[in-house]
Amino acid sequence: MQGAIKNFRRSRTRQKTNHMVVYISDTDNREKASKLVGKSVVWKSPKGKEINGKVASAHGNKGAVRVIFEKGLPGQSLGNNVEVK
Repeated sequence: MQGAIKNFRRSRTRQKTNHMVVYISDTDNREKASKLVGKSVVWKSPKGKEINGKVASAHGNKGAVRVIFEKGLPGQSLGNNVEVK
């Protein structure tokens, strides 16, 4: 299953670089997104480096999820695809 990184999880004054908001294909509501909690996520850099993460919870009502990665992702990862296993 494919997903797209949309943004860092952030507040007015802070951003957490290892928490990302991800939109997953074929997921368009909160109930479907809640079923993905606990699944693993992999982001691959253009140079081949992989950073693993895990779906933590649903984010909003349109099917987005919050993913916590083991390391912070670079800003270039915004808009890139991830693989959900």
